[in-house]
Amino acid sequence: MKKILFAANLESFFIKFLIPELKWFKENGYEVHVAAKSEDIDIPYCDKKYDVDFARGLNLKQNVRSYKQLKKILKEEHYDIISCHTPFGGAITRYAAKKSHLKDTKIVYMAHGFHFYTGAPFFNWLVFYSAEKYLAKCTDNLITINLDDYEIAKKKFKTNVYYVKGVGLPQEKFAFKMTKQDKINLRKSLNIKEKDYVMIYPAELLPRKRQIWLIDAVEELLKKNKNMHILLPGKDSMNGECQKLVEIKGLSSQIHFLGFRKDIPQLLNISDLAITTSMQEGLPVNVMEAIYVGLPVVATACRGNRDLIKNNKNGYIVEINDKEEFVKKILKVYKMNKKEIEKIKEEDKNIIQDYLLDNVLKEIIDIHLK
Repeated sequence: MKKILFAANLESFFIKFLIPELKWFKENGYEVHVAAKSEDIDIPYCDKKYDVDFARGLNLKQNVRSYKQLKKILKEEHYDIISCHTPFGGAITRYAAKKSHLKDTKIVYMAHGFHFYTGAPFFNWLVFYSAEKYLAKCTDNLITINLDDYEIAKKKFKTNVYYVKGVGLPQEKFAFKMTKQDKINLRKSLNIKEKDYVMIYPAELLPRKRQIWLIDAVEELLKKNKNMHILLPGKDSMNGECQKLVEIKGLSSQIHFLGFRKDIPQLLNISDLAITTSMQEGLPVNVMEAIYVGLPVVATACRGNRDLIKNNKNGYIVEINDKEEFVKKILKVYKMNKKEIEKIKEEDKNIIQDYLLDNVLKEIIDIHLK
């Protein structure tokens, strides 16, 4: 029986992004193994799990330990394909494979967003660009999920480089119906009225997602428009910093911190506009989901956002630090009539087709099998 190893930093990464790939290989006769730092998560379609102590940063001791663990696994197992994901999980696994002198093993790396990009710190280019350029030589097929990464890799890296539109958006999570009353009730549970204007930014509270920047940008807008609300569903990884700022600015009744939520599709369906202020993305799932439900999007001009938002068609792209223009574009959408919003919905419908799971998964599998 053929065998494939999937490697990523954390087990949760498989649950979020890789289940369709595991499922395909399992159902097509492969023995499926995964290597990741254990989080005691049950991973479906997996025959064997290896607990590998992957670091999420430049921790030399931890990186050496995970390298040795991978070397031992590769010595004991023979894999037909090794599918690598995440910066450190992907790097350590590819380096271990190179040093193991594997024969007849296909090495595939899917870059979910390089750490180097336009506007990234010099350190990122010095360290991560150099590492990826070196590791590309021991990668058979490199998959990129946005055009910025594809263009850099195609020009600079010595390997086969492919561009695929993300990991695939599953339509099943949107297979539900919400009545008008359902929407009213969900809004009511959030202390939002039926006729209020709702913006949504589903994302973990993180410095690179820049919720602080957003709060500063929209302060005067919200104070002048008491019917405007912003939903911020997502795990808080900033120790309440955003909530404190909102309280100081007196916006607690309009900016809603919802924590981790499993009902993002429903929240999108009670929203009027999606926003994102991120500094760095691979290909943002939150933007894809917003487009799927037909929302206009106002987004910062970072990598990934630019792939999904067609300026003046299904939303607006604003320069990274232009707060004034960001607010102007929000107001422009706010003032749109029904006909203009319907036009955006049609544009969204056309754009999202190429990003749906059924279309993307086939491309990803084909690249693994090349």
